[in-house]
Amino acid sequence: MHKPRIYALALPIIMLGQAMSAIAQQPAQTAPFREPSLQIGAGDLLQVNIFEDPELSGQFRVDAHGDISLPLVGHVHVAGDTADQVGTLVAKHYVDAGILKPESSYATVSIVEYATQGITVNGDVRNPGIYPALGVRMLNDVIAAAGGLLPTSASKVIITHRDDSEHPVEVTYNPGALTPKIPNVQIFPGDSILVPRAGIVYVLGDVNRSGGFALDGRQDLTLQEAIALADGTGKAAALKRVQVVRSLNDGRKEAMTVSIKDIYKGKAPDVILHDGDVVYVPTSTGKLAAEQAISSALGVGTGVAVYRSAYH
Repeated sequence: MHKPRIYALALPIIMLGQAMSAIAQQPAQTAPFREPSLQIGAGDLLQVNIFEDPELSGQFRVDAHGDISLPLVGHVHVAGDTADQVGTLVAKHYVDAGILKPESSYATVSIVEYATQGITVNGDVRNPGIYPALGVRMLNDVIAAAGGLLPTSASKVIITHRDDSEHPVEVTYNPGALTPKIPNVQIFPGDSILVPRAGIVYVLGDVNRSGGFALDGRQDLTLQEAIALADGTGKAAALKRVQVVRSLNDGRKEAMTVSIKDIYKGKAPDVILHDGDVVYVPTSTGKLAAEQAISSALGVGTGVAVYRSAYH
């Protein structure tokens, strides 16, 4: 007698669980795209739509004088105006010419191609420069057009919109992370993108993978972590004579000797590394190796492989 009640209670719970699962599986909604309000310039291609009169509608290229040539009314100067302003202006011209009645005069204008304003990409990309923007583009597409990120690139980019240059926007962008971070951000003609350089620590000497390691995404990188990123030390490494070379603010270099062996055993505190630090792990062949390590570390900077660790 009680089984129908059990099923009656279980059915809504099952349905609720299915609904919650469906909601969880839905992709996160992105913020709605904002419409650009850029000024029209020579070479731009406009789409003009006249309400209830398709014969007057069409695509029109802005000439070198900043004009478009419309059916029946001729040249209309549009350079320097926004699309909304041009829509109002076009409707007025047709009303003034007696072609449209004021109560039915309505025109919409959209910019199909921007020919006068490119997108500037600077910083740590392979091919910085100005790229054409034949309309609104996405952040990932623009960076890809610039050749993509360098191994030394930071995981954040700074976007300056042409119509709001006083308020640059910083967004996380790291397509190479374990969980790729590729924001759905619109880039408009005239905008600029800056990709900053991440900090780098160099690990050289008797390690299994020498090179530079990006600090980006980490609050701190310790000596022990840096050696771990270099896949550990070699069998003949002198663990008590690891050299850390640091550049000072006045341009001088300082070198310190650290016992990574004591750090491993918990007998000494780990060393926090800074951008530009060079860690050299000598072999156990005596003092000469350590002196050569310092000498070579002072000149490091080019010709060394740089790695981006996927810790984001």
